[in-house]
Amino acid sequence: MLSKIDANKFHTLIEINYLLNSNYKDINSLLSRIMESATRLSDAEASSLLLMDKEKNELYFEVALGEKGIDVKKYTVKLGEGIAGWVAQNNKSLIVNDAANDKRHLSNIGEEINFACKTIMAVPMRIKDECIGVLELLNKKDEQSAVKGFTQEDVEWLEIFANQAALAIVNAKNMEASLNEIKKLQDKISNNHYHAMIIKSPCTLEKLEIIDKVAKTDSSVLLLGESGVGKELFAEQIHLRSSRVNAPFVRVNCAALPEGLLESELFGHVKGAFTSAIAHRQGRFEMADGGTIFLDEIGDLPLSLQAKILRVIQEKKFEKLGSDQTIAVNVRIVAATNKDIEELVQNGEFRQDLFYRLNVFPVYIPPLRQRPEDTIELAQFFLKNFMKETKKNFEGFSQDALDSLLSYSWPGNIRELQNCIERACVIGRNKLINTEDLFFKTNKSPDTDTAAVDDIHDLKIAINIFKTNYIRKILEENNWNQTETAKALAIQRTYLSRLIKELKINNP
Repeated sequence: MLSKIDANKFHTLIEINYLLNSNYKDINSLLSRIMESATRLSDAEASSLLLMDKEKNELYFEVALGEKGIDVKKYTVKLGEGIAGWVAQNNKSLIVNDAANDKRHLSNIGEEINFACKTIMAVPMRIKDECIGVLELLNKKDEQSAVKGFTQEDVEWLEIFANQAALAIVNAKNMEASLNEIKKLQDKISNNHYHAMIIKSPCTLEKLEIIDKVAKTDSSVLLLGESGVGKELFAEQIHLRSSRVNAPFVRVNCAALPEGLLESELFGHVKGAFTSAIAHRQGRFEMADGGTIFLDEIGDLPLSLQAKILRVIQEKKFEKLGSDQTIAVNVRIVAATNKDIEELVQNGEFRQDLFYRLNVFPVYIPPLRQRPEDTIELAQFFLKNFMKETKKNFEGFSQDALDSLLSYSWPGNIRELQNCIERACVIGRNKLINTEDLFFKTNKSPDTDTAAVDDIHDLKIAINIFKTNYIRKILEENNWNQTETAKALAIQRTYLSRLIKELKINNP
């Protein structure tokens, strides 16, 4: 044990204990304070706190102090490799005051970052006798001492700091687990089965303001926009901000079921209505009585059912399949589609009268490529969620990854972004999510047709070639939907149609 108590070191321990018992919101800051104290009191030139990654069987640098601290954090050390690896494997403290001649010393890291390591002291961090990491101090600075290098007394003090650091980590992990569980329970209570609404861009906030005003009425709402932009989330917000919030919110995907089953799904059926109708069934409209029904992909609704939907809107009445008994309901209808519904009306594929009744309040939800602020907010949100599912801990995104997220066009919108972040969490191996983890192609590579413009010297021809390629690209991103393409280009649809004809842009 320590032969005498150093007052300075004793007061430092009291200070660290106070921090341990006060705040665990910033565990990295707390661990850095512990390492700063250990480094100062041991007169060391540099220090590191390495934590064990059990899955990879290696140590990584959680805290690294000193002139080369930033450089060393990119390295990992295998179990049994180097002084720190030896200490972790043997769960024993170690002093090496002649590192150059010690076979256990891993010199390649020092050589690569141009740091000469002469003396080393390392001790294990233990939780219930299990080594979870290593504290390592490098190069004793006190050259005036009769004893050169680290001493047994230094080791005993460092072991006390290692216990403090281990206690900080285990308490922080317990608190993090508790806070996560509390957050899950809060989300479950407050949101029920609703999705979180993550928005920051001005254009989306503007749509939410419109939704807030519309929600206070009982009028039908038609949500327009590309697939995956979050139309269902806006439908939820209409319900949650309305006077019907305590009543049911019922969802129906009109494209998910064949016509026969869809009619039964919407309006229900009586026993014996068809071969497999062995019992009475309540339909979605009846289930939504007093609340809101969300008809997603309304553009795929068969014509035969459109008349029945129209009647529900106009008269608030319907009959179950196979029954002549009329059922009255009080339901607010919110519909959504990614199709050009006006074009469907013109082609006779959608009833004009139903369109007008649904289109009382049309709200266009912009694609993700027009909402860069939302892209980053959503990416951070998905990253937190998928870290829990994959049981990994990332510090965030690298700058290159953030640039790639913003430069990508996201043809699949939020749904594609969500899949992208989930994939990155699964394959990511570093502390930061990097561009290669995102696993998508950016739009930076030149189009071969566009590159050919360089060989054209007639300005008018060059401009027309550029227009043709650019408009075709936006049309493809919008599945050749001219209304959505015109909105993406910020031009009138009639002008877009004229350009398509003039430039002879054909859907291949």
